[in-house]
Amino acid sequence: MIRLTHDPIQSSDLLDAVRDSRCGGVVLFLGTVRELTGEDVTVALEYEAYAPMAERKLAEIIAELADGKPLVKFAVIHRLGRLEVGEAAVAVAVSAPHRTEAFELCRTAMDRIKDQVPIWKKDHTPTGETSWVLPAPADEIR
Repeated sequence: MIRLTHDPIQSSDLLDAVRDSRCGGVVLFLGTVRELTGEDVTVALEYEAYAPMAERKLAEIIAELADGKPLVKFAVIHRLGRLEVGEAAVAVAVSAPHRTEAFELCRTAMDRIKDQVPIWKKDHTPTGETSWVLPAPADEIR
């Protein structure tokens, strides 16, 4: 499952998509809109994408990470449009035979999504100002 949507993310849909009785590790990551961007207050984020390109890149990332791992399953959903503080903007679910692999694959998938997928976000402040948010490299976030 790879999807861009304007609808709220239902985490149960992702978990259902990756569950497999042969896999003991299931990891779900939800990236939510937080109230602060740096020191600036955020009231909402607005996500935009060129959907065909973004979906193709998401599929490439997942295919590369799953290559040679027949039991591993992924589900990825990213929201588009205006999201308020607390709403889930992105969700990644992974199932793998063991928890260590599931955690590592989920983190790698999320890092690559942030770095490589053409989805852009605009920060909305309490004063009505907006600004595009540049992604921080994954190695700076850890």
